[in-house]
Amino acid sequence: MTKVLLITPPFTQLNTPYPATAYLKGFLNTKKIPATQADLGIEVILKLFSAKGLDSVFNEAEKSSVPLSDNASRIIALKDDYIRTVDAVISFLQGKNPTLSHLICMEDFLPEASRFGQTEELEWAFGSMGTQDKAKHLATLYLEDISDLIVECVDPNFGFSRYAERLGRSAGSFDELYHSLKQENTYVDNLLIEILAERMHLVGPELVSFSVPFPGNLYSAFRSAQCIKANFPGVKIAMGGGFPNTELRSVSDPRVFEFFDFICLDDGEAPFEHLVELLDGKRKVSELKRTFILNDGVVEYINSSTSKDYKQFEVGTPDYSDLLLDHYISVIEIVNPMHRMWSDGRWNKLTMAHGCYWGKCTFCDIALDYIKIYEPVAAGLLCDRMEEMIAQTGQNGFHFVDEAAPPALMRSLALEIIRRKLTVTWWTNIRFEKSFTKDLCLLLKASGCIAISGGLEVASDRLLALIQKGVTVEQVARVTNNFTQAGIMVHAYLMYGFPTQTAQETIDSLEMVRQMFESGVLQSAFWHQFAMTAHSPVGMYPEQFNVSRATSTIGSFANNDIIHHDPGGANHELFSYGLKKSLFNYMHGICFENPLQSWFDHKVPRTRVNPGFIESAISADDNFLVKPEAKLVWLGSKPHISYFNKVKKGKHWDLAEFKFYDKKSEFSIQVDKLLAAWLSNFLEISSPENVERITFQKAKEDFERLTGQDFEPFWYGKAVNTLRNSGLLVLS
Repeated sequence: MTKVLLITPPFTQLNTPYPATAYLKGFLNTKKIPATQADLGIEVILKLFSAKGLDSVFNEAEKSSVPLSDNASRIIALKDDYIRTVDAVISFLQGKNPTLSHLICMEDFLPEASRFGQTEELEWAFGSMGTQDKAKHLATLYLEDISDLIVECVDPNFGFSRYAERLGRSAGSFDELYHSLKQENTYVDNLLIEILAERMHLVGPELVSFSVPFPGNLYSAFRSAQCIKANFPGVKIAMGGGFPNTELRSVSDPRVFEFFDFICLDDGEAPFEHLVELLDGKRKVSELKRTFILNDGVVEYINSSTSKDYKQFEVGTPDYSDLLLDHYISVIEIVNPMHRMWSDGRWNKLTMAHGCYWGKCTFCDIALDYIKIYEPVAAGLLCDRMEEMIAQTGQNGFHFVDEAAPPALMRSLALEIIRRKLTVTWWTNIRFEKSFTKDLCLLLKASGCIAISGGLEVASDRLLALIQKGVTVEQVARVTNNFTQAGIMVHAYLMYGFPTQTAQETIDSLEMVRQMFESGVLQSAFWHQFAMTAHSPVGMYPEQFNVSRATSTIGSFANNDIIHHDPGGANHELFSYGLKKSLFNYMHGICFENPLQSWFDHKVPRTRVNPGFIESAISADDNFLVKPEAKLVWLGSKPHISYFNKVKKGKHWDLAEFKFYDKKSEFSIQVDKLLAAWLSNFLEISSPENVERITFQKAKEDFERLTGQDFEPFWYGKAVNTLRNSGLLVLS
């Protein structure tokens, strides 16, 4: 059977492998198709940032004919210090040399250049955080200084999480990228090709597939394919991943196929299996699935296969074998809590569901299968896969990379994690919908959820309705408050520049964000400017949003981002710096009292938002009534029960005391002895171990049948109220 090599080209993340090849390898395991995978990005980085690698970098820089900046001159003058320290720093960032943090934090160990100009803000940024975090940040600045030298003097395409990204962005024509590929290899190109050639000789594949998730991976994928074509002419080469799925759906330039034999779209399992069958002589070219080929000099899209795509329960568990899991490096690039999570620590990647259960947001590529086709994975199977991945990788941190994780599935997953007594840490992306009640958030926290991210987008009810987000600002405030009160960090995606957005709405949106940070319901956020894409409702039907495309022509290469005209909207670029500067301060808990005008160097309108809007929203009472079908779950410990007789004014009561111990303290409740048997049984059957969840209606019926009393006075009484504050959850 065809031997396969799956490759992630440079560069994605430094701290954890991009999961696409692990997903595909896991599927190929189920089909007994032999496959090896490699993340060439981390391998190039480790070769570059080593004593031997830096020695070569400095030699290249010293030979450069480019006039040196003062910063580059300083770095070159400190050459010996960089070469002497780099191996120790990389080892520290890999978690193998933690005691080096003390030396780094003394701030006379690392050579410093321009990136260290921000270190006067470290105490403000890190506060009382430990030496490990501060040292990681300083070590990151040190690497970025070296990166600046590489970009200036050695290879202008270099970047830690992207390579020659400009060549992959909105490249309607293949001309510029093709021209670059005809030029002499750059310094980093040669490192990449050297590593790739070694891997090709070692593995001896017959089919190499590149997963290209982002524009910053595109150039290196083409350069790698070019090397394989020149040196291993019998090997077939395929491309898949996020970039071709969104950008190359109408590719027609035959020159692309000088580098690749196949470009596959959307879910890769079935198309890739078809390629293997083709090479094994078990399938004709005309029977491929969602695949571009070159046929007689013309690009042809073939989708004639009658085979169905695989369901999520059939695709197997992601397999991270072959990847250098203990070689990835954790960095702290910027002091944004959520961005830090992305770049610090190793995360196993999984999805709770394929696609998006909402699928209506008008800025999103909802016409594409990766959004449009929604298919959840059963909680039990998810936990099976989590346990397999923990055993394989030794890591119990999970990033669920969903478009929007479904609340009901998150609830089921949390209960299954608790039932299996798994110790895991996890985070994911959600919609800020009302299903995320206080109790659900507490359940998620108990299962190991530490953070969520979600789209607040434009914090304006008119624009949220236009986006079809299905939420209001008031609802978002309540949901974020529920997460925050449960101890789960909240990150909000913020958008400006949506079609017809006025200056007034932009300022009002900023005021909403200011109030949410001041109220403490947001801990992290990021502004980005709206971009029109070809597969979103805005891109497909711009006239419905009172905007127009700048051009209607379709390029022969990448076609996704669309330049558009918004005659009714503000000049959105004017707001970029002020929005980001204000947010940076709000994330650090300062400058809430500054007038919004102070963040901008041009005149802006006064906000029309009530200064107490967010506080009013989060202080509103949740619905007091419990739905009959609501599930009741007791997360607390099993109580110690004792019985006693109470006498007051000649009256006797037979009572039971339930004493509970939690991780930090203890508490007790007292109930009539007649109720003790029911309550003891109720707490047992409402534990997470019970697969058949008890509902409010069932609890009410059982209580009234066994005690002959009305349930509501007991439920809303002191004893149950104490339990509700200590782990008794109502899950709607």
